[in-house]
Amino acid sequence: MAGIRPFRRAALAGLALAGMLGLAACERGGTAERPPERGDRAAARVDGQTVWASDVKREAVAQGLIGEGEPLDVSSDLFRRVLDEVVDQRLLAGEAMRRKLDKDPVAQRRLAAARDRVLGDMLVEGVISDAVNDNAVRGLYQEQLKLAKRSEEIHARQIVMGNSADAEAVKKLLASGASFEALAMERSTDAATRFNGGDLGYFTIDVMPETYDAALKTAKPGQIVGPFPVEGGFALVKVEDRRIEQPITLEAARPQIVRFLTYDQIRDLLEKLRSRSKVEVMVKTDTPSQAVPPADAPKPAPTAPTPAAPAKGASK
Repeated sequence: MAGIRPFRRAALAGLALAGMLGLAACERGGTAERPPERGDRAAARVDGQTVWASDVKREAVAQGLIGEGEPLDVSSDLFRRVLDEVVDQRLLAGEAMRRKLDKDPVAQRRLAAARDRVLGDMLVEGVISDAVNDNAVRGLYQEQLKLAKRSEEIHARQIVMGNSADAEAVKKLLASGASFEALAMERSTDAATRFNGGDLGYFTIDVMPETYDAALKTAKPGQIVGPFPVEGGFALVKVEDRRIEQPITLEAARPQIVRFLTYDQIRDLLEKLRSRSKVEVMVKTDTPSQAVPPADAPKPAPTAPTPAAPAKGASK
């Protein structure tokens, strides 16, 4: 599934394993190779063994050069570079076989570990592919929408002046009909908003400093409030609009939801496997073993975007 990376990767080890197994098959007089994936194409041949475009793409994904499910054009420079690396790895694997390094007990254990990682990845990918589908994504999105608390948002513009007297002078100009946006660009000292006419965008009161909260709590669209003290001086704020906070869209939330569902499926799978298996840890550890993915596994996606912290008493 697009956007999902396997739980664990076995990049070079996996390639070495595949190369050795493929070479062994050729030495045994195997039949003509068939494309391993539908629509696959041969990219190179190393001592009679085919390197497929899917092999190159898999290596690019393992290195983090492209995401799972992303296309990789066979005519691109990236494809050629990764292809060269795959060919080199096949050559190294072939030479290792000729030197009978695969008979070494240490090599056999490393090959077995690589096989375990590859098979584990394939199991996880299959479970995720079945469970993390569009219906599951939409279902969790709708569930989170129902649970989300939506606050009121305010769209406002501001002019920040260095002192109260200058702010009062600007307020008189506004009262006489001067353009708020033009004065913001001409006189505001707030670099973050000055050149877009003082626009703060939409924000919720709870993310603003207390002085904004007090001044804007009851202000109506079209009203100019202030001046009131803010970081960097005194602010005049014009309320443009008030509305109920808009929820994050499904498409914007999808990557986070997919990551969360993926984590959830991996956790459940490992818990089931551990519950029906006998696992004995023979060394002492500071913390007990847990049937969970790595610590950087994603957490549930938020249901609404969080506005950035205000700059000089303002927020986008």
